[in-house]
Amino acid sequence: MFTFNHFNFNVKNMEESLKFYDEALGLKPVREKDASDGSYKIIYLGDGVTDFRLELTWLRDHPQAYDLGELEYHLAFLAEDYDAAHAKHAEMGIICYENPKMGIYFITDPDGYWIEVIPPKKRD
Repeated sequence: MFTFNHFNFNVKNMEESLKFYDEALGLKPVREKDASDGSYKIIYLGDGVTDFRLELTWLRDHPQAYDLGELEYHLAFLAEDYDAAHAKHAEMGIICYENPKMGIYFITDPDGYWIEVIPPKKRD
C-alpha cells in the first residue's frame, strides 16, 4: 500500500518562495535539510491540517529559471472560503487563469508553477 507524502517544486529563490507560499496559501516550514557543502537547501512546507508536504528545493548550481515545459501539471489546494481566497489572490495579482464555468482558478508562484484553487464542493 502507498500513501501520498510530498510533492517537489525546484525554486530559484528560496526566500521569495517561502514568502509567497506563506502569504498566498498559509503554508509554513515543517522540516529543513541543508547540504553540508551548501549545494542545496530543502524546506518542506505544511498546511497545519494534513500530513501532505510541499518540498521546495533550491540548488546552488542552478541559478537560472527552471524550464517548466508546457505546465500540463499542477498542484491543487482546497479553499474552505473560496471567495475570500479569490479576493486575496486577485489583490496579490497572482491569478493567472480562471475557469468560471468549472468554478476554479489558478495562481502562479514566483517560479511559474501553476496552483489550482478549488472550492469545497469541487473535491474531486
